[in-house]
Amino acid sequence: MTKIAVVTGAGTGIGRACAQAFLANGYHVAFIGRRAEALTEAAADHANAITVTCDVTDATAVDSAFARIAATFGRIDVVFNNAGSNVPAAPIDQITPADWRKIIDVNLSGAFYVARAAFIQMKAQVPRGGRIINNGSIAAHAPRPGLAPYTASKHGITGLTRQISLDGRPFDIACGQIDIGNAMTAMGGPHATGALQADGTTKLEPVMDVAHVATSVLYMANLPLEANVQFLTVMATKMPFIGRG
Repeated sequence: MTKIAVVTGAGTGIGRACAQAFLANGYHVAFIGRRAEALTEAAADHANAITVTCDVTDATAVDSAFARIAATFGRIDVVFNNAGSNVPAAPIDQITPADWRKIIDVNLSGAFYVARAAFIQMKAQVPRGGRIINNGSIAAHAPRPGLAPYTASKHGITGLTRQISLDGRPFDIACGQIDIGNAMTAMGGPHATGALQADGTTKLEPVMDVAHVATSVLYMANLPLEANVQFLTVMATKMPFIGRG
């Protein structure tokens, strides 16, 4: 039976790479994102793909998007809860409440709205169940300087992942988290040109091809529901994570 995958933030970067990898591996895929043009380009008119323009910070829009996807494909097997954002690094006293709300709204509240909509569908469908994969971050374990909103949001993702894993057990809904370090994308690539370190210096950092993230997400997605990768870290081998600071 063909599996159905949903990817948020699918128009660019990690989301795009993973959505395209799902397609290449026989999935039918719903590309979700804010910008219709980017989604259309990413999906490239693939016969097994649909694009759904949706802002994940709008809970009503998220519910409508998942209703459309379920109506189109009949069910949802895997959700890669990937959409995220960041703001320029600054000490906490220089971070505005508006920037705090922006990042928490996208990275944490948006992830909750997506997971909630996925859970409702997976619980109701026949056969029931499915898998939710949350995009965490190395920052869910060790912060970088000046990224209080981002770091807090990603620590929140870890708590959300654990809770969904527990709440999903009676309904055959598995939930895991992938923590990614220095993938070469528009968001992660700048580490290759200089990243602020804990000692105040700026240094070049190793990066990895985003394809390795897609391979890792596929591995998690392709497991039978009786097995789950609870947490997986994939990172540029020599980036400063172990021993950071």
